[in-house]
Amino acid sequence: MKIAQIAKYSMVALILGGVTTGRATAQSTHNHAASSQRLTTAQGALLQAVRESTARFKDVSAAEAEGYSLLFGCVTGPDSGAMGLHYVNMTLVGSGVVDAIKPQIVIYEPQPDGHLQLIGADFLVLADQWDKAHPGQGAPQLMGQLYHYFESPNRFGLPPFYTLHVWAWKPNPNGAFVNWHPNVSCAAFSGQTQ
Repeated sequence: MKIAQIAKYSMVALILGGVTTGRATAQSTHNHAASSQRLTTAQGALLQAVRESTARFKDVSAAEAEGYSLLFGCVTGPDSGAMGLHYVNMTLVGSGVVDAIKPQIVIYEPQPDGHLQLIGADFLVLADQWDKAHPGQGAPQLMGQLYHYFESPNRFGLPPFYTLHVWAWKPNPNGAFVNWHPNVSCAAFSGQTQ
């Protein structure tokens, strides 16, 4: 292939890549992206899937009616922000299934007026269960996003597990899929924090 043809194809790929990335970013921004960082098309699709599947949980009573209950208090870190209030569906945790529209946990931030603001979802799979069902595959992935591994013992009193936070409802300047959110606070929580 001639150098001119290679350069031409490289330029086309660069332009198409820029258009695709730009469209994903614009689409994600339009959909209240959970980060100011550029998102891939797959990341934008994951955020959208989580928003669509959790919108009904803006009222915490809807989550409770579907089997979610508060565990761990309000999870906060000494210098990393917080994770907020985790409403966990133990049936979904026990299933060991990775599904973008069935988060094991929905996350809320306590507000000064007493209401809970939906800020995201957390996908949690027990490591032993996952590893046994998927030998040699490593950590699970959800639409291309790799889960984080938590060893045991841990602050939650759980056996080792894999987790993926998706900050679908409150933008996180550190990224849409990191564990800690620097702009989440447990200050308004009247119970005990973890």
